[in-house]
Amino acid sequence: MKTLLSTALILLLPAIGKDLPDDLPINKIQVIGSHNSYKKAIDPALFKMFRQRDSADAISLDYEHIPLTEQLDMGLLNLELDCYVDEKGGRYAHPKGLEWAKGQAPYDPEGVMNQPGFKILHIPDLDFRSDALTLKQCLRNLRVWSERHPDHYPVFITLEPKDGITHDNEKEKDLTESEPYTPAVFDELDKALEDGLGKEHLITPDMVRGRYATLEEAVLSDNWPRLKAAKGKFLFILDDHDRKRDMYMAEHPSLKGRVLFVNADAGTPEAAAMILNNPNNPEIKRLVGKGYIIRTRADADTREARTNDRSEFMAACSSGAQIITTDYYRKSTRFKSDYVVSFDGTNKYMRLNPVVGGR
Repeated sequence: MKTLLSTALILLLPAIGKDLPDDLPINKIQVIGSHNSYKKAIDPALFKMFRQRDSADAISLDYEHIPLTEQLDMGLLNLELDCYVDEKGGRYAHPKGLEWAKGQAPYDPEGVMNQPGFKILHIPDLDFRSDALTLKQCLRNLRVWSERHPDHYPVFITLEPKDGITHDNEKEKDLTESEPYTPAVFDELDKALEDGLGKEHLITPDMVRGRYATLEEAVLSDNWPRLKAAKGKFLFILDDHDRKRDMYMAEHPSLKGRVLFVNADAGTPEAAAMILNNPNNPEIKRLVGKGYIIRTRADADTREARTNDRSEFMAACSSGAQIITTDYYRKSTRFKSDYVVSFDGTNKYMRLNPVVGGR
C-alpha cells in the first residue's frame, strides 16, 4: 500500500517541476526550451526587403527571442546555440545585410565581433542579430546566471557547429563564407566551454560513463546523474549527424575527454543523446524507454503558430522526448496568434516524463 501511494504521489508531479524528487535521473524528466534561443528579429527595414525578395523564407524566419537569461528565469531548461568559427576575428563583423536596406539599427557598437573566437548567429549577412554575439559573452552570461541560482535544474544546450556554406549563385558570391570546423577547432570549442562555464558547471560524457565500458552501456544501465547532482549544471549536445559529428568523436571512444554529447546512432559506444526533430517519429518512445535522451520540436518555421496548431507539441509531449523546443514559450510578437507552449497550459516548462518518469 505504501509503495502504491508513493507511486501515485510521483505521478501527480508533472505540473510541479520544483517538487520533482532529487533522486530522479535526468532522463526521466521532460523539459521545454527554445529553438535558436539567441535570435533577435531581423531589422524591420532589412526584413521588408527580404520579404519582397523571398516571401516564404522570410516568413519562416519571422520570430525572435527574449534574452537567454530571461528565458531561464521563466523556467525554460533548454537552449540552442548556432556556433561559427572565427579564428582571427572580424569575419562576421560587417554583415552585408546592413548595406541592403537603409535605416537599420546599429550593429555591434562595442566591436566584439572583431575579436577572435566563436560567434553566435543564425545566418551570416541576413539573420545576424543575437542576444550574445560571441560564445565567450554567452557563456559568461550563463555562468553568472547559474551562480546566482546555484540550485537550478540542469540546462540542456544543443550546439550546432555551423560551416560549409557555399554560394553557387553568381549573385551571391560576395556573401560571407563560413570558416570550417577541424579537429583542432573542436578542441578549442571544448576548451572554450570549460573555461567559459567552469568544469564544475558541466555534465560531461565521462561523468555519465563512470566505470562502464562505454557511454552507451552506462546510459542503458540508467547511469544518468540524479537531479540533486545535476543542479547548477549544463549539458551540451552537438547538433550534427554527419561529418562534424564523426570528426568530434574521432580518437575519443565513448567521447572520452570530450565536453559535448553527440547525436550518435543507437548501438554505438557514443550513443547517449539524440536529436529527432519529428515528434511523430515512433522511434522516440522506444529510444526514451531504453534510456537515451531525445530532443524533438513542437513547431518550426512559424507554421504552427500561424495556424494555432498544437498537434506537433502534443505529439512531442506524448513521445516522452526529454527535450521539446519551441519558438513560442510566449505568444508571437511578430504576428497575431494565440499559440503558446507550456505543460498543461500552466506556464510550467519541466515535469515528470510521461513515458519513463514513473518507473
